[in-house]
Amino acid sequence: MARSGLIELEAVLAIVRRGSFRAAALELGVSTTALSNAIGKLERQLGIRLFNRTTRSVSLTDAGRTFVGQVGPALDTITTAMDMARAQQETPSGTLRINAFATAAREILSPLILEFLRRHPRVHVDLVTEGRLVDIVAEGFDLGVRTADLVPSDTIAIPLGFVRRFAVVAAPSYFRDREIPRVPPDLHGHPCIRIRLPNGALYRWHFEKDGQAVQIDVAGPITLDEASLSRMAVLAGVGIGFFMEPDIRDDLAAGRLVRILQDWTPPLAPLCLYYPNRRNPSAAFTAFIRLAREVAASNGATDRAAT
Repeated sequence: MARSGLIELEAVLAIVRRGSFRAAALELGVSTTALSNAIGKLERQLGIRLFNRTTRSVSLTDAGRTFVGQVGPALDTITTAMDMARAQQETPSGTLRINAFATAAREILSPLILEFLRRHPRVHVDLVTEGRLVDIVAEGFDLGVRTADLVPSDTIAIPLGFVRRFAVVAAPSYFRDREIPRVPPDLHGHPCIRIRLPNGALYRWHFEKDGQAVQIDVAGPITLDEASLSRMAVLAGVGIGFFMEPDIRDDLAAGRLVRILQDWTPPLAPLCLYYPNRRNPSAAFTAFIRLAREVAASNGATDRAAT
């Protein structure tokens, strides 16, 4: 037996509310004949009579009363769910899930995510940071943030335009009785804060100048896997550290850290917000993309559409 649709069920409840086929037809915006045909079709599918009908009145049968008692609350629940879904298409609400690596999350948190939450307080952002690359669709994320060279080619990408580069720094006190490194190999003569990657490997510090790329496997008294911990160690004068520039920008401005080898740390690939091409996006998703494009435009960046 084919399952009846919501229209037939709504028709039954409208007749019960209004007490007549004519009044129910007016409420639903259909003809009395169309309404009668819909009820007849439903009764045939169910194999029962729902209404006792005469030319003057209409009333539920015993089977009809049982049916309405069960269908009514269920239809109210369905209607509420549909209204809530429609509301998310009109007013930004619900949850947006975003995947990013930690340094990218720190860069976009204030100018993009926190600004978005200020504008749209009914939206909850679930920001997940991890070092590994993930399939954002398969793992249930709405959006991802990666450097441009790591964004899947079948997605829509918005380069966010943040200037990104590495920074090699130390506390001013560290260099009081030490020579400042002039080229990357000079780091071999200094204690450095070693970096452990999410896969367990030790990170080799990357440098480039005039097309010449250099990787240095530094040595030092401590190995850490989190930038905030490395910053604490460097500020304490333990050794030289290697960071994304935004992570220590305030320390540089305040003179708590000094920068070295700056000519060996050119700009990196830009950060991109990316997402699969989708139909019927929620209002929250649309609003977030709109703000991301505002941020990109203010930074002089342009979109890369999916191919």
